[in-house]
Amino acid sequence: MRRYPVVLAVLLCLLPACALATETWMTVLLDGRKVGKVRIERDVVGDRVTTSQSLDFRLTRVKTPLAMHTDVRSVETIAGAPLAFYARSKMSAQENTVEGTVRDDGAFQVSNTVGGQSKVNLLIWPSGAALIEGQRLTMATHGFKPGTTYRMRSFDAVKQQVATVDMEVIGDEMVDMPLGRESLHHLRQTLASGKNNPSVDLWVDDQGFVRRGIAPLLGFRMEMTACDEACANAPDQDVDLLRAAMIGAPRPMTANLRFAPVRYTILVRGGYTSPFVQTDEQRVTPIGDGLYQLDIGFSQSHSGEPGPLPEDTAPNPWVQSDSPEVLSMARSIVGDAATDIQRMRRLRSYLSDFITEKGLDVGYASALETIQTRRGDCTEHAVLLTALARSLGIPTRVVTGVVYVERFGGVNRVFIPHAWAQAWIENRWVSFDSAQRRFDATHIALGVGDGEPWRFFSSMSVLGRVRIERAIPASSLMDMPAPSMGDMGGGAGKGG
Repeated sequence: MRRYPVVLAVLLCLLPACALATETWMTVLLDGRKVGKVRIERDVVGDRVTTSQSLDFRLTRVKTPLAMHTDVRSVETIAGAPLAFYARSKMSAQENTVEGTVRDDGAFQVSNTVGGQSKVNLLIWPSGAALIEGQRLTMATHGFKPGTTYRMRSFDAVKQQVATVDMEVIGDEMVDMPLGRESLHHLRQTLASGKNNPSVDLWVDDQGFVRRGIAPLLGFRMEMTACDEACANAPDQDVDLLRAAMIGAPRPMTANLRFAPVRYTILVRGGYTSPFVQTDEQRVTPIGDGLYQLDIGFSQSHSGEPGPLPEDTAPNPWVQSDSPEVLSMARSIVGDAATDIQRMRRLRSYLSDFITEKGLDVGYASALETIQTRRGDCTEHAVLLTALARSLGIPTRVVTGVVYVERFGGVNRVFIPHAWAQAWIENRWVSFDSAQRRFDATHIALGVGDGEPWRFFSSMSVLGRVRIERAIPASSLMDMPAPSMGDMGGGAGKGG
């Protein structure tokens, strides 16, 4: 997996100002190997507090370096009231920015720029939501008595959404830090919304300034620890996060297996509940003790999956389906195609050859950027295909999961992180995968979303805890209905 990790985003976006000093440095580690740094600046002028956080994070993806940079800044009153926020991230060749400023009427005017396209909208500030200083004040106000619990609402400037966080005070501890031992308060925070959200452990001082944070990430232990500038700027070490996310196949998935229905038995460690998504092509049955049975490609007369949501037809900063450039491209590709299934097949076929350069160093590019660069991998394929389809009025969403490949990164017969598109056609969701050219029964879906990167990250959080125990072809089963593989022949993909 080569994306900006969701847990890392949680740590940075929920991380209060980290020291009373003007400048603080932190080192970022994965299982003890240095992969990045954080710089925090806190400036108090009059009744305003400005907190700036800068994160540099470096991973490798099959020996290809992937460097990511994120800046987050908040301006608040000394009482924690929000006045302005700013975020800039670079996950591809182009920077993505968001900037919000409070107006006289209390609403925020927000400017978003993704893939070179800018939009301005108004945001009504969510009730009780806090930026960086407000979060610190909330923790200090509730105190650090062991057993104390409370809920905090954190505004994420990158997503422009509120993260509701359940806080628990664990107790006081002496913690070994790079510059010596410190007496700190141990807190644990968990995102309250959604399922399977990993816990983040924080160690803070008496004023609520965070000195250390630990969270799980794809089987790794990710840690941010306060230190000095020399420590934070020490050379980074190579960590291949994609290799850690690979899942070994229980058997060779030959062509006769891939293009026919398959039943999987999968073990998920770590107490995750419902880590797989039920779709019109994938039926999920919990067995117990972390085991799940997945039937992919079998006929389902009533899958129970709902139809399209408003977000499945709407543009967003990453899926710019309202762009004239996207619409013009889509119309030229589909030509005189008379049905949505024909349109989707033409779009899929065209994109399979349109993205000519596989960009392992691309973090997450928008549809417009991919049109301009023609670079990327599975997510660039899925996001652009989704944008083109939505521009034609076809409800489409991005699916996050894994797919089987014979060989990837020097490893044989593995399932690797992947993304593809699903379109609503004739009252069911049908998969199309322009990266691999064909959809098959080795596409295991973990989640669906609107194409914004954080949906991808969230679905991938379970990787590193998954083991595929068995893969049984339909021909070996007696209790399954006739196969119905949807658009298997016309919409599959190549590994992410």
